[in-house]
Amino acid sequence: MKNSEQGEEEAARRKVEEDATSPGRVFRDTAFAPEMVVIPAGEFLMGSPEDEKDRRKHEGPQHRVVIPVPFALGKCAVTFDEFDYFVRESGHGHKPSSGGAWLGNPDDENWGRGRRPVIDVSWDDTVAYCRWLGKETGHDYRLPTEAEWEYACRAGTTTPFHFGETISTDQANYNGKHTYGDGREGVHREKTMMVERFPANAFGLHEMHGNVTEWCADCYKEDAYEKYIDVYPDMVGGMKFCLQRILRGGSWVNYPWGLRSANRNRCLADDRDDSVGFRIARTF
Repeated sequence: MKNSEQGEEEAARRKVEEDATSPGRVFRDTAFAPEMVVIPAGEFLMGSPEDEKDRRKHEGPQHRVVIPVPFALGKCAVTFDEFDYFVRESGHGHKPSSGGAWLGNPDDENWGRGRRPVIDVSWDDTVAYCRWLGKETGHDYRLPTEAEWEYACRAGTTTPFHFGETISTDQANYNGKHTYGDGREGVHREKTMMVERFPANAFGLHEMHGNVTEWCADCYKEDAYEKYIDVYPDMVGGMKFCLQRILRGGSWVNYPWGLRSANRNRCLADDRDDSVGFRIARTF
C-alpha cells in the first residue's frame, strides 16, 4: 500500500510539472509580476537568408539552434506599472540618460505610464529588475538570450516577420512612412502604444515587432554567428562586463526593415533611450 501511495504521489508530481510547462500556458507568479507564456522546446534556423531584403552581414550565417527545454517569456514588454512597482519596493536608483542626480522612476516622455512599455531603462536596470523579481517570487527570472528571443519571435515562421513577408502599421508600431517589400505605407505614431495593442504571434506573444526594442542578455559580437554558434542557446559573453548588449525587435521610431525577426542591434549597457524597453524570461 505504501509503495502504491508513493507511486501515486510521484505521478501527481510529474503531472503538475508537465502542466506547468505546457506550451502556450499563460500565468503570472504574483500580482505585480508580468504575465508569462510558456514557449515550447524546439529548433529553428537563426539569422536571415542571404537573399532577405535589407539583410545585414552580422545576421549570418544562418545556423540551427536547439531550444532543449521549455521556458517562459513575457506575453508583452514590461510595463511602467510593473517597473514603477519595482522602483517603489526596491529603492532601485535610476539616473536618466540626460544626466543629473535624479533617482526615481524612468521618464515617460509625457506619453503616459500604466500599461505602456517602460522606456528609458538601461541593460543594468533590467538585470536589477529580474534579480529583484526572482528574489520576490523564488523563480529564475532573467533576460532572454538572443537565440531564445528570435526563436520566440519567429514562432515557427521563416519569413522576415512572423506576420509574413511584410508588415503594416495595423500589425505593429513603427515608422509607417516607410515600407518593406510589397507593404503599404501607414502611420508614424511617434510614441509608444499600450501593450497588447497589436496582434500576437503563434506563441501568444504581443509586440515582438515594434513599439520598443528589447534588451537581451547577450554581449554584442559582430561575428557571433561565425564563432559562437556552439554555445547557443546560452548567451554570448555571459554576465561578465562587455561594452555593448543586444537589442531586438525594433521600435516605434524604426523603419520596418529594423523590425525583422533576424535584425540585430546593440547599445551600451548603461545607456537609456525612449525607444528601448525589455521583456523578461523565466527558467523552469
